[in-house]
Amino acid sequence: MPTPVGFTLVQLRYFVTAAERGSMTAAADELRIAQSAVSSAVANLEHELRLQLFIRHRARGLTLTSAGERLLHQARDLLTRARDVEAEARGSGGTVTGPVAIGCFVTLGPYYLPRLFAACGEHYPDVELTVVEDEAEHLHQALRTGRIDFALTYGLGTPTDADLRRETIDLAPAHVIVPAGHRLAGREAVDLAELAPDPMVLLDLPHSRDYFREVVASSGTAPDVRYRSRSYETVRSLVAQGLGYSILNQRPRTAQTYGGGEVVALDLLGNRPPLEVTITVVGGVRQTARSRAVMALLRDVV
Repeated sequence: MPTPVGFTLVQLRYFVTAAERGSMTAAADELRIAQSAVSSAVANLEHELRLQLFIRHRARGLTLTSAGERLLHQARDLLTRARDVEAEARGSGGTVTGPVAIGCFVTLGPYYLPRLFAACGEHYPDVELTVVEDEAEHLHQALRTGRIDFALTYGLGTPTDADLRRETIDLAPAHVIVPAGHRLAGREAVDLAELAPDPMVLLDLPHSRDYFREVVASSGTAPDVRYRSRSYETVRSLVAQGLGYSILNQRPRTAQTYGGGEVVALDLLGNRPPLEVTITVVGGVRQTARSRAVMALLRDVV
């Protein structure tokens, strides 16, 4: 007979909630139980494992120890497996239901999420999709803390840490946009050196800004950045106003901008590798059946 374990799934659930919320009080509120129940469960778990899982700070909540960080990933995996076992035992293993939290890089949402939501509504109407739209680094942190199940982002800036695993599902080559009345607007493709006299409007997001500067530098010129914005559509509107050119990766189907002006998209001459669009997950953590189903839909709609 295998030796029985000394902790319970309830203790693991309370521990994971306390770790994600950063305090026993917040965990108790989310679980709708007394704080003493959460504190007792975590204390008993620490006693059984003979580990300190949290550093308790007076008035500043909880910080995971290194042992707690390791257990957090394992506990999430075990709880996911337990939920799958429960679904199979109840005969609902073929039914995909429940919440799936998706992280999405801010500029990718308009291109992929509407199709994904439509496909999910058709195939899995009982799945509840929620989205966190943010920059890459924040999405990676949200993955590690369990706030999202997977992230849709560019491969640009993805850590090479073993805890994150990514899969390329699409490619997004860089292109130039210029105002509709620009001297090069009638061309299909352009060399960036031809735009050296023009000011540049920069999409000013972490990692993205460095990537766009490198693209310009690869043409042997230096970008003259006059305007910058963290908004994809603001960049397009500034270009449409005749304030410069920009380099982007995703191509809208319309040339019109929010401001009413128009831009023209031009291919870039030269052999520049496209950006990878990726699904990123926490390595070694088993995804729920519903999360796996949604990721499969995402691959299909791409």
